Amino acid sequence: MNISDILPLFIVVPIVSACLILLFGKFLKHSAGFIIFISSGLMIGLSVYARILLSSIPGKMVVAKIVGIAPYLSINMMLDGLSGFMLVIVNTAAFFTAIYSIGYIEKYNDKPKFFSLFSLMVCGLNGVIINGDIFNLFVFLEVASLASYSLVAFGIEAEELEASFKYAIMGSVASSFILLGIAFLYSMTSTLDMSGIASGLANGHYSGLAVLFAAVLFMAGFGLKAAIMPFHAWLPDAHSSAPASISAMLSGVLIKTLGVYTLSRIFFTVLNSGTGYLSVFMFLGAISIVIAGLLALSQMNFKRLLAYSSISQIGYIILGLGLGTPLGIFGGLFHLLNHSVFKPLLFLNAGALDYSAHTKDIEEAKGCGKAMTVTNKTNLIGALSISGIPPFSGFFSKLIIIIACVQARHLGYAFCAVIGSIFTLCALMKVRKIVFLSDAKEKSSAIKDIPWSMKFSMVCLAIMCVLGGLMLLPPMRVFIQDAVNVLLKV
Repeated sequence: MNISDILPLFIVVPIVSACLILLFGKFLKHSAGFIIFISSGLMIGLSVYARILLSSIPGKMVVAKIVGIAPYLSINMMLDGLSGFMLVIVNTAAFFTAIYSIGYIEKYNDKPKFFSLFSLMVCGLNGVIINGDIFNLFVFLEVASLASYSLVAFGIEAEELEASFKYAIMGSVASSFILLGIAFLYSMTSTLDMSGIASGLANGHYSGLAVLFAAVLFMAGFGLKAAIMPFHAWLPDAHSSAPASISAMLSGVLIKTLGVYTLSRIFFTVLNSGTGYLSVFMFLGAISIVIAGLLALSQMNFKRLLAYSSISQIGYIILGLGLGTPLGIFGGLFHLLNHSVFKPLLFLNAGALDYSAHTKDIEEAKGCGKAMTVTNKTNLIGALSISGIPPFSGFFSKLIIIIACVQARHLGYAFCAVIGSIFTLCALMKVRKIVFLSDAKEKSSAIKDIPWSMKFSMVCLAIMCVLGGLMLLPPMRVFIQDAVNVLLKV
């Protein structure tokens, strides 16, 4: 099987999975969990297989076209180093989150509907990644967004419905900006193919003001999707209210796929980023690192603290990309990879605490985590990794970003990156001290043990945090370097 045959499966398999879950989930017990396990396992296998096949292709790029009933209904699919990199990240996170959810979601009533929406969200994320057509990218972005709006509100409590409504409104505003930006580019180049738009803008004589206006629309739209400051208002409520496994997906891969990946695709591949755009990236990344890190310190809701931490960590990625240097982009993408591991782990820890102690409040959960051995140990690894403590994975990516800032003579941004890590460490150590190291307010016998599926996912993610530094070894480094080369066009 060649890559052009595999690409449609990244969309078809999740859709078929969603349909099968709805069809059999109501009648056969545990069928929803079994189907999501098989489909997510198949997706991670396909993504790794496709990435391996890509390495043997000259130019490391494949384009496949699915012809519709009319030319404008055709889908241009593309796989290169960057999209292959993102496919592996998204489907790996989805696999472990799906396994965790099999046990975690027992406390909710409609498991088939949950897993069906989960599959549709994965379908949308994969569709965004492999599309070479900017309008179809927007369509799949909306599929992922609509599924995530519903999943945030899955608990149907007032707080969850309010957070979902706020998320949907902000997401709709972002989508409007993106669609208007696409319309501007189409009016100038008469094509929706991203490579065609890039060629048209490079070779044509267009008003610089019109291109700038489209860039501002994309920056606002995709910036809202990425939740970088000052476009972050929806994220703390959505992350703290959603089921823990959905928070893990939202923070681990959704904001990076719908936000960071699309921003880098548009600005590096389509608009041929200049120093002006990259300066904005660096500035927004720096304020996200510092301000969100500072806000995380004051939070007493565990998931809300992690939500602000997500904004701060996205800032590191945006800062690395904004440097525009090979080392900076490498550090940004490496941190994107690491963040897709340690942040889902921390949200899954929060979900395990909520599952066992029935609270998200750090003070109310005082000492409860002490009796939860697996959660306690994996949380320590996740906290040290996200804080950039050696030898865990987050240390290496943050260090590379800081070195890249110094090499580019942006010492102020390097200082912001260091301060952000200190804020993150202080916030997570506060959680460690109160929840996992203090004596419990009530007997540990009242703490309910979590299912094996939840423990399995947390342990696997923790192991990946420990071994993440191995990605810098030459045989593994090419996985990130190929994605860097796409953005640098080398």
